[in-house]
Amino acid sequence: MNRADAHALLTEYVSDVSLIKHMLSVEAAMRAYARKLSQDEECWGIVGLLHDFDYERWPEAPDHPLKGAEILRERGYPEEIITCILSHADYLSDRYPRVTIMQKGLYACDEITGLITATALLRPTGITDLTASSVKKKMKAKGFARGVNRDDVIRGAADFGVELDGHIQFVIEAMKPLAGELGLLRGAGGEGS
Repeated sequence: MNRADAHALLTEYVSDVSLIKHMLSVEAAMRAYARKLSQDEECWGIVGLLHDFDYERWPEAPDHPLKGAEILRERGYPEEIITCILSHADYLSDRYPRVTIMQKGLYACDEITGLITATALLRPTGITDLTASSVKKKMKAKGFARGVNRDDVIRGAADFGVELDGHIQFVIEAMKPLAGELGLLRGAGGEGS
């Protein structure tokens, strides 16, 4: 189990560029939190990278993430990674509750990356000088980034034990090194400078 193999699996199942960027964003946030919390960065990163790899083919609940879990088991991924990915789906919480710090971290990082991306894409400077307050302001606009569940963002941070503003800023900082790859260097399509 390594990042190269996980990335190959991702590209085997996912062609949607936006979905790939989302998973790269969650991977970056998970790796940053693993470093901060002295956890296994490779494991946390792979969880972030693969948490939605089955979504393009099986977007309906409960197929996502159950179909992905089957594939990961067939490929020999550790049960810790598989269970973590399964736990990010609220509709599976009775079978796969979020109890470990990695499970809580994935849930906390998942939705917020979408809100950060959507906010950065509107800004002339992209993610470069994006702040948590700008993201929170956009978060209050119900019509903005409708696919992002605000309750999940708030509950995810609380369950992970992090203050929301600090969490948002931490994830922004984690995503910045990938700004070019994520298309977040400038707004309006995310073109590089």
